[in-house]
Amino acid sequence: MRKKNIAILGTGSDVGKSIVAAALCRSLADRGIKTAPFKSQNMSNNSGITPEGLEMGRAQIVQAEAARIAPHVDMNPILLKPTGEKQSQVILLGKVHGNLSAVDYHRQKDFYFKKACQAFDRLEQTCDRIVLEGAGSCAEVNLMPGDIVNFPMAEYAKADVVLVADIHRGGVFAQIVGTLSCLPQKYRDMVKGFIINRFRGDITLFKDGVEWIQKQTGKKVLGVLPWYSHFRIDAEDSVEIENCRNFKALEPDIPAIAVIRLPHIANFTDFHALAKTKGLQVVYIDRPDHLEKFKAVIIPGSKNTRADLEWLVREFKTPLENHVRSGGYILGICGGYQMLGEFVDDPEGLEGSPGKTRALNLLPVETVLKAPKTTTLSDFEWEGEKGKGYEIHMGSTTLKSGTPLVRILARNAIPSGDMDGCMDKNEKIAGTYIHGFFDSPRILSKWLSRIGLNLPCPEEDMAGLKEKNYGLLKEHFEANVDLAPFL
Repeated sequence: MRKKNIAILGTGSDVGKSIVAAALCRSLADRGIKTAPFKSQNMSNNSGITPEGLEMGRAQIVQAEAARIAPHVDMNPILLKPTGEKQSQVILLGKVHGNLSAVDYHRQKDFYFKKACQAFDRLEQTCDRIVLEGAGSCAEVNLMPGDIVNFPMAEYAKADVVLVADIHRGGVFAQIVGTLSCLPQKYRDMVKGFIINRFRGDITLFKDGVEWIQKQTGKKVLGVLPWYSHFRIDAEDSVEIENCRNFKALEPDIPAIAVIRLPHIANFTDFHALAKTKGLQVVYIDRPDHLEKFKAVIIPGSKNTRADLEWLVREFKTPLENHVRSGGYILGICGGYQMLGEFVDDPEGLEGSPGKTRALNLLPVETVLKAPKTTTLSDFEWEGEKGKGYEIHMGSTTLKSGTPLVRILARNAIPSGDMDGCMDKNEKIAGTYIHGFFDSPRILSKWLSRIGLNLPCPEEDMAGLKEKNYGLLKEHFEANVDLAPFL
């Protein structure tokens, strides 16, 4: 008899749903249970590419990797990529479906829920169990009538619900009891137990707390997960980069790289490999203070290139010019590459009102935003060193002069001889469309050498390191959670 699917819902945002789902995917997969992740609707600018060249949320890509299967857009049929306070680009089954305001999207919820259910049905035919992930708090009473990702999806999937709470935030008892009290009885009955995340200290001191929760709710605390720092799993959201300009923590004798924290920053996971390099500091900044402290400045990807470009020109243009004149380096990735050029033109209004925005004028390139969106897994070569990355961008960039940075060897496994990116004649400023540029150790080492740093790089690429971390996550999870209800 087929075991029930499992829905990992939360008492709030960033309580650990994605990590718990990934841990459960790995644990079940390693028991020979073919497991797949699913999140009907994701909201994140941190996306990735499937082997078919389609776009989906990175959290479900991580969970698919943990489950030892290839990611597929049916695992995340709807991805919302915010372009402003009240508008998002809607990715449906891996392709751009339009730009909608929050109100317009809400009006079409029935259509999107139907698409999500169809994707779930297809996915269910391919595996033994599905681990669903919810979004935010599952008890937002004002949003419940239009919710297509928490209890309504779990109900459609006939899933048992595990509620995740974050004790590090404080108020864990109110999180759990309050969440249940906001739910209608039929949803309360679906909750089979709780996992309490991010516990610090002596866990035996929380025994009374566990007993209180179980007595008050009549439901089991399945586990208490201690705080961990010995492994790292890619995050879905940019919570990890919200603390900017932490100059007090900078070690004066250790070289540092700055990443500009754009208002609509995307794909911040591009810099995880860089941050893991021993003897190097990586700091996110949102003001051009103390650029002299940094060997190089990186302009990352953006979900709203022209809006971020206006901010960047206003806040950083002159300081970046001074940074280069004083011997510093600049690298732009994807939207950051576009911003380094002479202008970004959006004649069709793909990111808002049609128009052309003057850029930093630091590279001799011009960009025109246009459909369709480029979404590829890309193999590339930089001066004899090979790497793997991915591309997600609207439009194309034309070189007026300068030197292309890399050669594309293949896109989505189809051979290519295209050139990508640009480097200025002084080799101080460069840009590329390749996300994951630093994930290959030889490419990382080469770039560090190019900016004058001779540092030991990781012997493993990011894929190998991720696999080790999934193993450590599984050990951490299984040591602290009662898996009997899941097996």
